[in-house]
Amino acid sequence: MKTELTELPESRVRLGVSVAADVIEKRMDRAAKHLAGEMKMPGFRKGKVPPQLVIQRIGREAVVEQAVRDSLPEWYEQAITDSGVITVGDPKLDVEDLPAEGEGLEFTIEIGVRPTAELGEYKDLEVGRPEIEVPAEAIDEELERLREGFGSLNPVERPAADGDIAVIDYEGTVDGELFEGGAGTDMTVELGSERLLPEFEAGLVGKSTGEEAELNVTFPDDYGAEDLAGKSAVFKVKVNEVREKELPDLDDDFAQSASEFDTLDELREEIRSRMAEVLERRSEMEFRDAAVEAAAANATIDLPHDLIHARAHELWERFERTLQARGIDPQMYAQMQGKDRHEMISEGDESAELTLRREATLAAVAEAEDIQPTDEELIEALGSAEGKQKPEKVLAKLRQAGRDNLLREEVRLRKAAELIADSAKPIAVEQAEAGEAIWTPDKDEPEAPVEGGAEAEAETPGKLWTPGP
Repeated sequence: MKTELTELPESRVRLGVSVAADVIEKRMDRAAKHLAGEMKMPGFRKGKVPPQLVIQRIGREAVVEQAVRDSLPEWYEQAITDSGVITVGDPKLDVEDLPAEGEGLEFTIEIGVRPTAELGEYKDLEVGRPEIEVPAEAIDEELERLREGFGSLNPVERPAADGDIAVIDYEGTVDGELFEGGAGTDMTVELGSERLLPEFEAGLVGKSTGEEAELNVTFPDDYGAEDLAGKSAVFKVKVNEVREKELPDLDDDFAQSASEFDTLDELREEIRSRMAEVLERRSEMEFRDAAVEAAAANATIDLPHDLIHARAHELWERFERTLQARGIDPQMYAQMQGKDRHEMISEGDESAELTLRREATLAAVAEAEDIQPTDEELIEALGSAEGKQKPEKVLAKLRQAGRDNLLREEVRLRKAAELIADSAKPIAVEQAEAGEAIWTPDKDEPEAPVEGGAEAEAETPGKLWTPGP
């Protein structure tokens, strides 16, 4: 297969693809064998009709059409790989007339590609980085959360109040009809937690063990269950028990029971230290990402709107796959935001533009610095997992199939980002903001920082550490 690349305006290319006649014949045989699976012919078992007889029976044109349809995805991928372009958006394929016997196939692919960047300054950039300080209230909140975990719930013979736990049976109806999920027994409700409808929680305050009540509630218009959104319901509730939270005192005894430390001051210092580590990692990622964004702001890049919108489509489709993997319907998610799919994609244009600027800048830096990933770096990027193939073997297979280009490009851009960030000089945030506020005729307005990025994806802080078993 041969591929010829022609550059078009507005960051688009046209690939002219030629598939040899002998390849077409082989693909026709494959298509004919597939079609033979459903064909019955006297003297042959089902699925065993020779390809030439299949072609005679249904016609060469029909078999060629099936062969081309089956093969186009593979030929498209191969053409993109051979050309070395980084695509953006969906392709436009134009297949010429189906080939006659003994002829090859010609078709074209027109598609958007990553834009090119004319670099400005990208080394030794001054980038704002805040001083790390753990707020005292954050430590107090973490101690309180830990204290809650060691608290106890004790039954009380008094009316329920905010902060108490009510154990209830309930049955809800809309227009006199019980609705799905509207009934339950021994459900625990923390009063004042605002986890349920406000009218429901408020109606339980003041109720004692054994008391029954009828609560009138209205579901909000944006309620997750569409069949209940905006509707009024009546809940019959019985309070089975009222429990009071009893929390341990914040003292040295608590520190000893909740952690390996002897004193509350030691526990507080450990929490502060762990929080500082998390904030330091976050600050480092934000600093490195901001350095890349500063380099992108100094670069000159032509970004057509169609290309930006195509990338917005890609970002949304990627997010849709993430939602589906978590069992969330993307359409339902959009509706909960009060938008449709088109609006969600359009709102992603700004993020898509910043992403394209970043990628174009990193690609230009990688080219200018002649960054070439080593095999060791490629293997490290592949990583390893127990029970799976070794990354060395995975790399060998990718290389043999000619599909290691994407991995190589990903590592190139990552190394370019590291080069920019490692050379950047941290300065006080106030100083950086003051510099951005000073406008000069040859200075564009600063770009907004991209949320996330390669470094952010590489290391995302998890939950804060808490002591205890």
